[in-house]
Order: sequence, then structure tokens, then C-alpha cells
Amino acid sequence: MVKLAVKIVAGLVMAGMLYLAVTLAQVYRASRGDGAEPAQAIVVFGTAQYDGEPSPVLAARLDHAIGLYRRDLAPVIVVTGGSQPGDRFTEAAASADYLLARGIPDEDILREVSSTSSWQSLAAVTEFLSERDITEVLLVSDPFHSLRISSMADELGLDGHASPTRTSPISGMSELRYMARETVAVAVGRIIGFRRQANVERVVRPEG
Repeated sequence: MVKLAVKIVAGLVMAGMLYLAVTLAQVYRASRGDGAEPAQAIVVFGTAQYDGEPSPVLAARLDHAIGLYRRDLAPVIVVTGGSQPGDRFTEAAASADYLLARGIPDEDILREVSSTSSWQSLAAVTEFLSERDITEVLLVSDPFHSLRISSMADELGLDGHASPTRTSPISGMSELRYMARETVAVAVGRIIGFRRQANVERVVRPEG
């Protein structure tokens, strides 16, 4: 019985390692792709801002979204992200100001200002875009994020295509660490569901 138990445990460990290896390969492959195609909206995932100024990582995402918009791939850019304690600005507000300063009309910018995670952002965006009959979206973030946000979009019923920035300052060993983290997140999310993984009990409502 002991030998059988050891074999079962060893088999489970091997299966888990294989699952993670396959997921890592999928995360890497998705990071190197670009699903840019005509859609109804561009969704930019928020990240750090500094007193109203987008961080270099966020600015790279916004610059890519501007490029997609100017290629007429979608008529609307959705910026996402709330604020951290003590912040005067939300990530979405900083992003919107950045877009406005670069000539994007205010009427073509939608803001999701309450979220604190990628799942919350996309869940909230899904809700208010559905009120506008928008389901086809381009998802803009860093390359390592592509597979997870595409998977979350599928779970939420969006027709989402990842189009990552290629100018992010996250590279080298930092990018590898993010890919490792994303591999675990995707692997777990596929098993238990991305909503449960994010521990979200309700969809965050946007201000507008």
C-alpha cells in the first residue's frame, strides 16, 4: 500500500509539473502574439500612476491603445483602474488625462474607476459595455498578461483579443518573473475559475 501511495503521489506531482510546463509555454506563446483586429472597443488595463502621471508601464499600454485607435480598429478606448489609499487620482483618471493630452476626444474615452484587480476591471467593463451592446474588444496590457486576460474575457462572455504593448519597460529577468507568476495564475484560474480566484463577490459598478 505504501508503494502504491508513493506512486500515486509521484504521478500527481509529475502531472502537475507537466500541466505547469504546458501552461508556461502557452503564456509565452500568447505573449508573442498580437490579436489586433477590428473591434467595438479597446480596453486598457490599469497599473501604477504617480499623482496623476501614468507610470512608464501604464504609458506604454496607453501609447499602444492610441496606435490601435488611430488605425481605426475601434472607436472607443476604455481605461480602467481605481486608486490606492492616499492617492489623489485613480489609474483610470490618469489614463484618461494622458489620452486627452494626446488628442483622443473625451467622448471616445470611457472610464472604469473602481477596480483594484484585473478581474474587477474586466467584470465592471463587461457590465457597462453590455449596456452599449459592445462585446468585441481589444485587450491592451503587457505581453505576459495576454493569456490570462483573454481567458478572463472568455469567462465573462466577451469576444476579447489581446493586443499587448511592445514598448513596456518590463523586460529581461523581470519579464520572466511575471511570466512565472502568470503561469501559476492561469493554471489555478483554469481549474477553479478566474472569478473565484480573484475572490470577487460582486461586479464592481463604474461611475460612468
